Amino acid sequence: MAATQSSVRVWDPLVRLFHWSLVVAFATAFLAEEGGSVHDAAGYVVLALIAFRLVWGVVGPAHARFAGFVPRPRQLRDYLAGLARGRPARFLGHNPAGAVMILLLLTTVLVAAGSGWLMTTDRFWGVEWVEELHEGSAWLALALVGVHVTGVVVSSLLHRENLIRAMITGRKPATVD
Repeated sequence: MAATQSSVRVWDPLVRLFHWSLVVAFATAFLAEEGGSVHDAAGYVVLALIAFRLVWGVVGPAHARFAGFVPRPRQLRDYLAGLARGRPARFLGHNPAGAVMILLLLTTVLVAAGSGWLMTTDRFWGVEWVEELHEGSAWLALALVGVHVTGVVVSSLLHRENLIRAMITGRKPATVD
């Protein structure tokens, strides 16, 4: 990848632990037998992780805070226009499209896990629309994961930086050639 002068810490250890834990918990819930104890436990882990991330999005360090990366509509439009031209602006933290994807993924996974929990309650057990919401949101989350991974690969190539490594180490090049 590109030569760098130095690297800077972008994502703190708790954001990275959350990210990879959510990957494992969601994949486990998705692949485990529906209604089984592994599926249910993974769903509860997802709920706990989302609860943590919502708190950390308010009180965490700058790049973890929602206020620090949720884009305004014009920022998103300008970023997408640059992306369409093959020259998107580089962001040290999440780019505007990545930020929107984070919000979509958090919301969709929360709906999947929350509706899964509702299905275990007396009031909503066996209610068809809750089951359909649970299944539909899980499949939508999986589709969004595919878009997210594609975006990470495209952004890594366009900016000549390894975003997967950055989400493991927490560091990104300060500048890229």
